Amino acid sequence: MLIRLLVVVVLVLFLWLGSRRMTLVPSRGQAAFEFVTGFVRNNIVIGTLGQKDGKRFMPILMTIFFVTLGMNLTGVIPGLQIAGTSVIGLPLIMAVIAYALFIYAGVRKFGGRYFKNALILPGLNPIMAAFLAILELLSTFILRPITLCLRLLMNMVAGHMLLVLCFAATDFFFFTVLAGGNPLGLLGVGTFAFGIAFTLLELFVAALQAYVITILAAIYIQMALAEEH
Repeated sequence: MLIRLLVVVVLVLFLWLGSRRMTLVPSRGQAAFEFVTGFVRNNIVIGTLGQKDGKRFMPILMTIFFVTLGMNLTGVIPGLQIAGTSVIGLPLIMAVIAYALFIYAGVRKFGGRYFKNALILPGLNPIMAAFLAILELLSTFILRPITLCLRLLMNMVAGHMLLVLCFAATDFFFFTVLAGGNPLGLLGVGTFAFGIAFTLLELFVAALQAYVITILAAIYIQMALAEEH
């Protein structure tokens, strides 16, 4: 929880400092800030939802991206070394927010017809229509939040465990085996190299998972806003 609170403070400072003195000719810092925020705005939100709907949902989708990214990155920061998203509470909240967003979007546009549009495919015989309605119910309204939550959680837990395994093995080989005079302790060089490689991989995964959960939330909203079949 302390790590999560720290990330929130850092994100607020980052967004405040990055946007408080913006000029027509940007400095290097402003250019970097605009590149990151512009990527999320243009490639994820506007690129998926369009200008009108993108502007409506941009605040919450930008928040999902930056909070997820910040929480993910703490898993590779020395002294913190555990991702704020590697405990189920935060991934669950993110999934519930995304779930509520696309249902809200659909109901706001279509009213009660949204659920009929999502579940019933016209032009089918009653048996096939009922069968597909059950499948749509499971995939749209039950499995979506579950998969959003578990995808983020499992990726961050797996990365954390790999880093723990590699660096714990390095500590064992160097300070127990090698210190005892056993040359097998030199295997610690290999486990340390793997630890560095997995750290770089974890940086990539941290950014990728923030991108994935945000764009999936945007896609679900876009599907909810699509015209009925």
